Amino acid sequence: MEKRLYLVTGADGHLGGTILRQLIANEEEVRGLILPGNKKKFPGQVDYYEGNITDPDTLENFFTFSGKRRVICIHTAGLVDISGKLNRRLYETNVLGTRNIIKMCVRHKVSRLIYTSSVHAIPENGKDGMIREIDDFSIYRLVEGGYAKTKAMATLCVLRAVQKGLDAVVLHPSGIIGPYESPGNHLVQLIKDYMEGLLPACVKGSYDFVDVRDIAEACIAAADKAQSGQCYILSNKRYQLSEILDIVRHYAGGPRLLVLPVFAARMMIPVLYVYSKLTKQRPLFTAYSLHTLGSNSYFSHEKAAMELGYHPRDIEETIRDTVDWISYGDI
Repeated sequence: MEKRLYLVTGADGHLGGTILRQLIANEEEVRGLILPGNKKKFPGQVDYYEGNITDPDTLENFFTFSGKRRVICIHTAGLVDISGKLNRRLYETNVLGTRNIIKMCVRHKVSRLIYTSSVHAIPENGKDGMIREIDDFSIYRLVEGGYAKTKAMATLCVLRAVQKGLDAVVLHPSGIIGPYESPGNHLVQLIKDYMEGLLPACVKGSYDFVDVRDIAEACIAAADKAQSGQCYILSNKRYQLSEILDIVRHYAGGPRLLVLPVFAARMMIPVLYVYSKLTKQRPLFTAYSLHTLGSNSYFSHEKAAMELGYHPRDIEETIRDTVDWISYGDI
């Protein structure tokens, strides 16, 4: 059997950590890249390396290996930002950081790079048109918000590297949710805030939410099943935010919240910001997140289903397991 080594960046994040869980269960050899000083979730089962994707010198040891084996790099490290602004840190991490990973993959002759982009990198298809994969991200200016622009730019970097000979695949997850949360996941924070009575109101709006475990499985499947140079949308179904909280209430109890129309929520943003400061929580509803809840989120994952065997689970299972994780820890 072919020997393999998986290199997972962002190994302490929500998606990265979930990928590690599945690779450990598959008894694969795994390295995880984490920022200096961050927690090692699976010591003894994963070889952890400390480094920063924005500093190439700190990545050398992580990418150095010996012996004949198939080496797959799954690049999940990045910043998620719902402020809507394009700032230097966001650009350096999501774009320049991805360029550094590409350079390392080329220098160390990595067998395949799997880059987790985002559906936000793909321009909307009108208000209700089905959104499918594209292959030209030079139109990054057409997507809305700093986060989306940086993910589109980074995707363009990956696809240009493919043209120069790199074996790489791009995956576009929709709104990731599920157990094994990390502090960076806004959707899991929404559920946790509701369960702890810290969510003052809900907003009328919808998005496509998908289980982190399904995304992790697709990342691993892409090592063998995906076609080099191809992009794959990893979505599920579109749900109202109030539907998600209804499912949470079914499993955890809690009050019915006032559902604010988007225009009212926009007026409340300054108040919600002050509230978040008082409760020491990040603001979940910003001008950009409200825009997202009103945007076109009809994504087709038909291509991933056909080529990767991707079949996302029902959202009720996802929410139940998320509630259990928040309440009791590991499941």
